[in-house]
This record gives sequence, C-alpha cells and structure tokens, in this order.
Amino acid sequence: MSSSPDIAGILENTKELDRLRKEQEEVLVEINKMHKKLQATPEVVEKPGDTSLSKLKNLYIQAKELSESEVTVSNILLTQLDSLLPSGPTGQQRRKLVAEGNDQKRKRMKVESDVQRVSPSVRNQIEAYASLRGEQVAARVTADDAEKDEWFVVKVIHFDRDTKEVEVLDEEPGDDEEGGGQRTYKLSMSCILPFPKRNDPATTPEFLPGKPVLAVYPGTTALYKATVISTPRKRKSDEYLLEFDDDEEDGALPQRTVPFHKVVALPEGHRQ
Repeated sequence: MSSSPDIAGILENTKELDRLRKEQEEVLVEINKMHKKLQATPEVVEKPGDTSLSKLKNLYIQAKELSESEVTVSNILLTQLDSLLPSGPTGQQRRKLVAEGNDQKRKRMKVESDVQRVSPSVRNQIEAYASLRGEQVAARVTADDAEKDEWFVVKVIHFDRDTKEVEVLDEEPGDDEEGGGQRTYKLSMSCILPFPKRNDPATTPEFLPGKPVLAVYPGTTALYKATVISTPRKRKSDEYLLEFDDDEEDGALPQRTVPFHKVVALPEGHRQ
C-alpha cells in the first residue's frame, strides 16, 4: 500500500541527482576554461585587481558542495531502494550486508574521487606532486596566519595521496634550529612550488622585466620577493637579473643573478 509514495520519492530523488550532475558538468566547463586561461597566460594573476585565482577557488568550492550533495542524495536513494527490496538472504538482507561492509570504503572512495570526477587537470596535478619525490622545491614553512611568509629550498620525501600532504626535508635549517639537525615538514600542496626543470629551459615560460617573482637569494636556501630586471633569453644565459626587495646597499638595490631554475611565480597574497 505504501509503494506508490516510495516510488514517487525515488523518482523525485533521481531527478535531483540528474540536476546535481548537470550542475557539476557546468562547473567543470567553467573550471576547464579557467585552467586554459591560466595555462595560456599565467602572468595574468600578477596583475593588480585580477581575481582569476579567487574565481577558481570558488568554482572548486561549488564543485565540492555539489559532489557532497550528490553523495547525500545517492545514500537516500539506496535507503529507499532497500526498503522496497524483498526480504530474505538473497534479497534485502544480502544487499544490506554488502552495503554495511562497504559503507566506509564507499565514503572514502567518494572523498578520494571528488577531485578526479571534477577535473582531470586536478588529477594530473596530484600525479605531478607525487612525482616530485627526491626533487628540490620551494616550500612555505610558516603557518597561514603568520605575519610573514618564509620560503625555503627543501627536498620532497613523500606525497600522501589521501591527505594531499607533501612531506619535505629542510637540509639546511639554519643555526637557530634546536639541535642543529635537519628538519622535516608536512605541508599542504598549496605550500609547495615546484622549480622549473634545470635541463629543459626551452619549455620554461619567462617572467618579463618588471614582474615580481619569488627567487632563491644567492648563497642561501631562502626565497624572497624580487623584481625581474632582465631575462635569460635577453641575456643569452640561463640566469635572470633581479633586484630583491629589502636588499638595499648604499642607498640602492643591487642587481643579482639567479639561475632560471631557482625562480618561481610570486604566490598571491605573499607577505614579506
């Protein structure tokens, strides 16, 4: 007697599931547009007032919320369908046992697959970070709410695909470190900036003169904000000519050379 209302509820939820998936597809299209824009003109994020990264973040937040809503509706549908299945060891009971046995696994797989379903580009990014093991990268080791950002050259030890954390080793922590030994950090992907490939300068985009960048200060393993004075291509070498902020000597900023593979884009909101 109660099957009609149950069927009606199932049909209503399947419509909601279709709507959520269509919205996800629309968001995916917008995310891919933003990816293409940033790949074609990465320097656009350096322009004052540019909101590309904020828009991309909002799109990912929207995609995550839609994905979570899809999980919720799917679980409701599973419950509704279970209530209509015949009882017995070959029907509802077997389905329930399977569902209970795989509930945690399904939830974990949903979380792990959210990014993969939303964007192949993000999946590629995860693979790229996983391939960084053993390589030197730039890492922000200070907290998000720190007064100043501190960036150092570190070596990647491990990338955790579950937590999306990168474990790195600071091989030269400095004299102020307790014990004077090497130190490891577990950092989010947003705290890691891969360096350009040393052996592939031709495929590395150049930062134009006047662009702010983050670069390794000569003779150290620390990175600071600097301004491009001249590019490797113009200098016919593999080095940038830079002026580092707060590097004043005798009332002027000295110009220093830094290899192209030790220069990266200045992160949005950098504090120095």
